[in-house]
Amino acid sequence: MAGGSEERCCEAMFWVYLIISVGLVLFAGLMSGLTLGLMSLSLVDLEVLVKAGKPKDQLHAAKILPVVKNQHLLLCTLLIGNSLAMEALPIFLDSLVPAWGAILISVTLILTFGEIIPQAVCSRYGLSVGAKTAGVVRLLLLIFFPVAYPISKLLDWLLGKGHVALMRRAELKTLVDMHGNEAGKGGELTHDETTIIAGALELTQKTAQDSMTTISETFSLDINSKLDMYTLGLIMSKGHSRVPIYSGSPTNIIGLILVKNLITCRPEDEVPIRNVTIRRIPRVYDDLPLYDILNEFQKGHSHMAVVVKRIKDSDLTTEKSKTSPSDNRMDQSRNHYEAHGRDIG
Repeated sequence: MAGGSEERCCEAMFWVYLIISVGLVLFAGLMSGLTLGLMSLSLVDLEVLVKAGKPKDQLHAAKILPVVKNQHLLLCTLLIGNSLAMEALPIFLDSLVPAWGAILISVTLILTFGEIIPQAVCSRYGLSVGAKTAGVVRLLLLIFFPVAYPISKLLDWLLGKGHVALMRRAELKTLVDMHGNEAGKGGELTHDETTIIAGALELTQKTAQDSMTTISETFSLDINSKLDMYTLGLIMSKGHSRVPIYSGSPTNIIGLILVKNLITCRPEDEVPIRNVTIRRIPRVYDDLPLYDILNEFQKGHSHMAVVVKRIKDSDLTTEKSKTSPSDNRMDQSRNHYEAHGRDIG
């Protein structure tokens, strides 16, 4: 074809070579655009669109998902097709124009219509273009399978198979913050929604010790107190629905009373607190995750708990070695709780 054997304009083979050249440019552009468009779509994004996207996006994602599951095979197929088109283009252009013109035209056409424009379009409309060309991609996967499959298996062995890239908790929290309308990025989530979601993500890393209220800041009553005018007025002024009850020391919480049960108590009767119903208050260790505490609260048995410090075995052994036998007998009659002087609820 080279060496002055160019086809004259308007002859039959001239149009054949011209149509083939145009087709190769378009094919190379399609392969280049799909390489960027399809390979940039993660499996997680597609699965999310299939389950929760707009109806149109759901259809597009459902068509693309089976094609991109084997990412290395898809990548090899698209690159092989793109390489064949770019290598064949100068051969046919050489039959239409001189050699220097074939090189110049092929580089210009490939750069403009085979790289820049297709990748710009597919980077923006990759989902739509990928869905419309899914049938073509399946056909190419079948045609180039004998060559692409061994290369893809080699890539799987060297690099590992494509894995689902899920976000870490901190990354997911940042993503939620970026979708808030306060971030100024066009998100639809309100401040309350982002705060609640972020709080739920952080909750699993927090323990009872992180959210408890110190006993010095907790309103509680001595079991020996009386429900006189002053005490009832103090309860009403605090506005709590539950009040912890202690015996002797504020750190010795023995239970709680429901304020609504005091509606029948008259101040002039000065009813002792020990005579009213004192409900049991559960105890939780300071290192107990907040989600576990929340699950216990949801059972309805209590909405308040006393946080106690977990005694380490080494500390317990050291303490017992310093006590007398009579003290040890007294220790055995107690629960192994160390009141931490704080409650949660």
